[in-house]
Amino acid sequence: MAKLTHIGKGGEARMVDVSGKEVTRRTARASGLVSMRPETVALLREGCGPKGDPLESARVAGILAAKRTAELVPLCHPLALDHVDVEAELCDSGVALASSVAVSGKTGAEMEALVAVSVAALTVYDMCKALDREMVIGSIRLEEKAGGKSGAYKRERS
Repeated sequence: MAKLTHIGKGGEARMVDVSGKEVTRRTARASGLVSMRPETVALLREGCGPKGDPLESARVAGILAAKRTAELVPLCHPLALDHVDVEAELCDSGVALASSVAVSGKTGAEMEALVAVSVAALTVYDMCKALDREMVIGSIRLEEKAGGKSGAYKRERS
C-alpha cells in the first residue's frame, strides 16, 4: 500500500521535498457541477442573474484560484503555472464546470485544477444564491493528469 507523502515519521504534517525531482511538463483536468432548480437554469439562460453573468465570473475566479492554490492548501508547493483554463456551461441540471492546468515543474497540476473548479463552483453559488438556496455543489473530481513520476491518470467513464 502506498504511504501518505505529507505525513512524517512522527505523524506530523510535512511538505514533500521535491528537490530531487526532474522538471517535466505536467497537466491536469478536473470537473464539477453546481446542480440547481430548472427555474434557476431558465433564468440564467435568459441572462437574468441578480449579480451579473455567473458563468464568466466563475471562469475568472477559477483561473485566479488556481494561481493561488498554495495559499489555500497548506502543504502544496507554489507553482508558476504555464496555463489555466476554466469552462462554465449551462446544462439542464445546472452549471457544468471544467478546468485544465499546465505547468513545467517538479510537482503539481492536479490540485490547481481541483481548486479552480471548486472556487468556480463557489462563485456560481454566490452569484445565484438569491435565486436558489437549494443548489448543490458536487461531483468535483480529477478527470485526467499527465507528467511526472507517477505517470498518467484518466478517469474511466461509468
